[in-house]
Amino acid sequence: MAGEAGMLELPLTRDDQLTRCMRLRFQSLQEKNTRPQDGEKLLHPNEHVYRVDFTRQRDLRFLRWNIHLERPGKVTVTGTSQHWTPDLTNLMNRQLLEPAGIFWKQPGAKEVGCNEADAQEFGERVAESAQIRKVMYFLLAFADGLEPAHLRASVVFKA
Repeated sequence: MAGEAGMLELPLTRDDQLTRCMRLRFQSLQEKNTRPQDGEKLLHPNEHVYRVDFTRQRDLRFLRWNIHLERPGKVTVTGTSQHWTPDLTNLMNRQLLEPAGIFWKQPGAKEVGCNEADAQEFGERVAESAQIRKVMYFLLAFADGLEPAHLRASVVFKA
């Protein structure tokens, strides 16, 4: 999606198939009564996998997150260092990037709040990742009554 001249806005898209695979991994461990691998990240019910497909990979400078929440609540966006088309079912905690972007909307508020410094650093790391990846995966954790249907999110770069 190209917006203003020199801008590149890329949506965070829900990856329902990967989310389902990760949930099946969790279910399988429970049914077999086995423990996850040491350091394995299991998907909680409030977590969903999203992806950004980079239509351009070079010379991107992070500008801002476009996060729209239709209702009050909080979403935590965590990037993963998995490359290309991963099977995220065995995602390890060490593959989760710091810092995470935390975005929230207070009851009655029009604007979405965030920790600016973390969101900025996180965005810059996404821009760096774009240079070596065509796709980047994210775990989004929804809290305080917020659900995927209430979110529209994208990341905006200067190209």
